[in-house]
Amino acid sequence: MSYENILIEKDGGIATVTINRPAKLNALNKATIEELNRALKELKDDKETRVLIITGSGEKAFVAGADISEFADYSVKQGKQLAEKGQDLLFNYIENYNKPVIAAVNGFALGGGLELALACHFRVASDHARMGLPEVSLGVIPGYGGTQRLPQLIGKGRAMEMIMTGGMIGTEQALAYGLINHMIAQEQLLPFCKKIANKIMTNSSVAVATAIKAVNAGFNKKGFDAEIELFGESFGTEDFKEGTAAFLEKRKADFPGK
Repeated sequence: MSYENILIEKDGGIATVTINRPAKLNALNKATIEELNRALKELKDDKETRVLIITGSGEKAFVAGADISEFADYSVKQGKQLAEKGQDLLFNYIENYNKPVIAAVNGFALGGGLELALACHFRVASDHARMGLPEVSLGVIPGYGGTQRLPQLIGKGRAMEMIMTGGMIGTEQALAYGLINHMIAQEQLLPFCKKIANKIMTNSSVAVATAIKAVNAGFNKKGFDAEIELFGESFGTEDFKEGTAAFLEKRKADFPGK
């Protein structure tokens, strides 16, 4: 199967999926989300593939967010559909995937990019990577699982601070928070992830798949429904219209607060 926005490389049971939109800093548009879903389904049926690594092209960005130009004029209903479809096709799909999925965070992981990394089973980042959820600066909230997976991973207080400030943290802070498992030099990022993948592959693939299911069972999924609802409602606010307009016009937002 051919893809326009992603690359797939297979090597000894490991499939490396690279999001390949360097001109857009690998931003997630609808087409890329759909391609990732198709690729994941294809690799799920591939008996030779036992571990997946997801990364971004180049050294600047893993995924620098969602493609804001696609949804700047969405209604509340369209906003809810955007979050719901994205979670079904990609983020929830990865979290519940029956093969281990490692995020190799090679640069900026912002907004939907960080949410993509959060959906993976664990994360390894290069030492210059930067991570954050800047959605509130656009008058919206994270809509692809960020309000749920980030607190589960790093704790409520730290997640609240990251989400409410919309700021970025570096790899050392992410490591201290438990947001990432390892911090690695850029040139060693993929070799290190493959080393972990090879270690996983010495174990029972059935047991590993069952362990993924068992760990995920310990978390309440009702919060994701609330996130979809509230994300969609954000599209009906004047702050969202101002925030996205300011972003696309490359100026500072002047939020009316309603």
